[in-house]
Amino acid sequence: MNKPESAPRRSRAGTYVTVSTVGNERVRAFVPGPLPPSPPIEIDGGLRRALDAALVELGRVDGVSAFLPDRNLLLYSYIRKEAVLSSQIEGTQSSLSDLLLAEIDEAPGAPVDDVIEVSNCVAAIEHGVRRMHGGFPLSNRLLREMHEVLLRRGRGADKQPGRFRRSQNWIGGTRPGNAVFVPPPADRVADLMGDLERFIHDPQNSVLLKAALAHVQLETIHPFLDGNGRVGRILITLILVNEGVLSAPMLYLSLFFRQHRQAYYDHLNAVRRDGNWAGWLGFFAEAVIETARSAVETAHRATELFQSDLARIHSLGRRASSAAQVHAKLCERPLASIAKLHELTGMSIPTITRGLEALEGLGIVRETTGRRRGRVYAYDRYLQLLNEGMER
Repeated sequence: MNKPESAPRRSRAGTYVTVSTVGNERVRAFVPGPLPPSPPIEIDGGLRRALDAALVELGRVDGVSAFLPDRNLLLYSYIRKEAVLSSQIEGTQSSLSDLLLAEIDEAPGAPVDDVIEVSNCVAAIEHGVRRMHGGFPLSNRLLREMHEVLLRRGRGADKQPGRFRRSQNWIGGTRPGNAVFVPPPADRVADLMGDLERFIHDPQNSVLLKAALAHVQLETIHPFLDGNGRVGRILITLILVNEGVLSAPMLYLSLFFRQHRQAYYDHLNAVRRDGNWAGWLGFFAEAVIETARSAVETAHRATELFQSDLARIHSLGRRASSAAQVHAKLCERPLASIAKLHELTGMSIPTITRGLEALEGLGIVRETTGRRRGRVYAYDRYLQLLNEGMER
């Protein structure tokens, strides 16, 4: 039975409770207080300006569709970029190219389990957004559904996919007694997640505070046996979409979190240890600003690349039509096989082959396998653009 200490140790963000005592080793779990924090977060002028700037940049991300012929051209790649980066934070070695190869049934260079984990993350993001666009509320039930998708195969499939944990977990260390952090006892999880759901739906809370604070709260509750970090980062995007700040998940915040991984963990721990919510909000605002600007710049550069290459394709004469149709699909999927292009476009194999040969002659695509059969083509400059900043 979990019992509070006689004089429970408290921080501004929550309370420590004793969950077990073996010999001289006492294990204390952290139970976060409800959101919003009490006393309220002190938001000074600098932090307010940063949060306002973050909202402006998010508006620019959502405006990307104004100059794109089809927003889905980038949405496909942006979702996969976020999934790769979020999974890399958890230690996978899979790259964007590995994921794209796996999606056309080609062998990736990374371990298969890593690629499966990233593929599951893509499916979880798409499931959450699709359900919300269909009118399903952002709720604990939806989070559990996404968790089930996230762990449905590969590593973690034995970690109760789709269910809140029923046992104690911990972060770091070999046991709770020497862990870096011990989340709340399992019997507190349902109530804590219920409080979090109410906070997310409270109209009095601003959208960026909702996204920033809810992420920390879910990470702190650690409601699942595995996959908490990835679900917590997906939650940020879902809140922004749910609140209408983004109409689609065109943001890859995990790029900033991975590049500043130690600072990311330090800020999460500072909230739990010292109740330093303002420090986390400043870091979060910086992450949104930098990542949003990167997403918009990538969209502009990609559009310029597409238009420049299309202009070159139009000079091909009779071959221009088939080459342009293949190019249009590669703008969405920068790594593809002839078989996958046939499946996606309905064009005949000979027509696709002629189109690819024309694109290869212009230096727009590169055949990557050297094989006579089952060849895979890369839209190199676009793939390089998407990979910027993703080097490990």
